[in-house]
Amino acid sequence: MNSKNVYPTPQEASVNDPLIGDFYRDVLELLHYEPNEEQVEAFAAFAHFFLYGAERSVFLLNGYAGTGKTSLMGAVVQALSRRNTKVVLLAPTGRAAQVLSEYSHRGAFTIHRKIYRQESYLSEGFGLAENKHTSTVFIVDEASMIANGTAEGAIFGTGRLLDDLVHYVYSGTGCKLMLMGDGAQLPPVGQSQSPALNSEVLRGYGLTVYDVTLRQIARQAFDSGILLNATLVRHILTSNQLVTPKLELQQYNDIDSITGEFLLETLSDCYDRDGIDETIVITRSNKRATLFNNGVRNSILYREDELTTGDMLLVSKNNYFWARDYDNIDFIANGDVMRVKRVWGEVEQMYGLRFANVTVELPDHGNVEMDVKIVINSLQSDTPALTLAQSERLYNDVLNELSGTKRERYQLMKQHPYFNALQVKFAYALTCHKAQGGQWKNVFIDMGSIMPEALSTIDFLRWLYTAITRARERVYLINCPIALQEARPESV
Repeated sequence: MNSKNVYPTPQEASVNDPLIGDFYRDVLELLHYEPNEEQVEAFAAFAHFFLYGAERSVFLLNGYAGTGKTSLMGAVVQALSRRNTKVVLLAPTGRAAQVLSEYSHRGAFTIHRKIYRQESYLSEGFGLAENKHTSTVFIVDEASMIANGTAEGAIFGTGRLLDDLVHYVYSGTGCKLMLMGDGAQLPPVGQSQSPALNSEVLRGYGLTVYDVTLRQIARQAFDSGILLNATLVRHILTSNQLVTPKLELQQYNDIDSITGEFLLETLSDCYDRDGIDETIVITRSNKRATLFNNGVRNSILYREDELTTGDMLLVSKNNYFWARDYDNIDFIANGDVMRVKRVWGEVEQMYGLRFANVTVELPDHGNVEMDVKIVINSLQSDTPALTLAQSERLYNDVLNELSGTKRERYQLMKQHPYFNALQVKFAYALTCHKAQGGQWKNVFIDMGSIMPEALSTIDFLRWLYTAITRARERVYLINCPIALQEARPESV
C-alpha cells in the first residue's frame, strides 16, 4: 500500500471528515512552514493509518536526508499528544533515542529497555515483557538499524529484535506500530538490507503496510552543501548504475575537504568552538579509529596518562552487571558513550589483563554517574572488543579460581567484577556503524586508505551517505579523493 494517489489529501478529506481536518490543522500549526506535496501525501497516509487503519497495520516511513521527515513526524507526535493519544517513542540505541527525544519534545526509550525484562536477578537472559499498553502508537526512529539476526545469541528474547518488537507491540490491545528510517543508510552488520524498512518482510508478519517514501528535498534545505552531497550519493545508490561520486564542495560553507596536514588544527578549532561532545571523526575500521583516538589524546588534549578525567569512552560490548542497581538502566549497551569523571586507585593486573576503577557519566542516560571497572587492554585494541584468546583466558582463569559445582561457579561468575568489567574504546573517533543514530555539529570523515575500486561500491556509498548525514552543521572530508575540482553548472 503506497500513499500516492490512494488517499484524499487532508484538505479534500476535511470537507467530509472533520477528524482529519482538525488533525491536519494541528500539524500545520506545529510545523511552522507549508509542507510540500510529498509531505502532504505522507500525512494523508498517516491520518488514514491512525484514524482508520486495520487492527494489525503498520506505517512505514522511509525518509531520505533533507526531505523533512524529522520535522513532519515531530509535528505529528505533538499533534497526537494534543488529542490525548498515547504515544511511545523508541529507537535502537540510547544516542538515537536522545535525538528522537530532542526533536519530538518528549521522552524516548531504547527498544531493548522497553520491550525486554531481566528474567531473574542472577540471570543474564532478558525475556519479552508483557505489553500492558492499550490504544497506543509506538513510533520507532532509525529503524534501518534494527537487526533480525542472532549475532549475540538469544540473550534478549528470541534473539531476533524485529520479530520481538512486532510481537510486543501487537500483543497490546489496540496498539499500532510506526517505523521510520532512511533506506540509504548502512543496514545492520552482516545484512544486505534493513529488514525493518522492507515492506515485504513486514507483510510476512500478517500486517497491513502503509508504505511511504519521502524523496523530495524540502525547500528550506536547498542551500545546504551537506544535504546536496548526501542527495548526490543517494541518487547514485538508487540508480541502476553505481559510479564513483564527485562531491561538490566549492560553493558551500558547511562542507569542506582538508588534508591531514590541517586535521589537528581544524579538530582543535571545533573542540574550542563547539566542544568535544559535538565533534566526531568517522572512519572505516577499528584500527584507524584507534590511530585517530590516540592522535586526539596526544596532540590536541595532551593527555599522557593512558586514561584520565575527561576522557570520552565508547562501550564496545553489552554489559549487564554494572547497571543492576540503577532503576532506569537495565544494561549498558554496545555503543553507549561515557565520560570519565574520576580514575581512582592503581591499575590492577589480573587474568592476563589490566583493569581500572573509574567513575563515569552516561550522557545517553541522563548523565547518571556510575562506578565501574573497565578493561584497559580494550582501549588500544584494533579489534572491536577483547580478542577471542583474551576473552577465553579471562573466562577460564576466573572459573578455575571459584569453588563449587560448575553450575555454582557459573552463577558466581555473573557476580564477578573482573569477569564483568566494561570493555571500552576511546570515543573521539568511531566507525560508521557505531556513529549511526547519532548527530554532531562537526563530523570529520576519514577518506584515507580507501582503494579506488571501492569508491563505486554499494558498501562505500552507503557508508559515505551515512557518515555525511551524521552532521548537523559542518562536514570535513579528510584526504578526500572524490571532490569535484570545479563547481557544477547545475546542482543536484
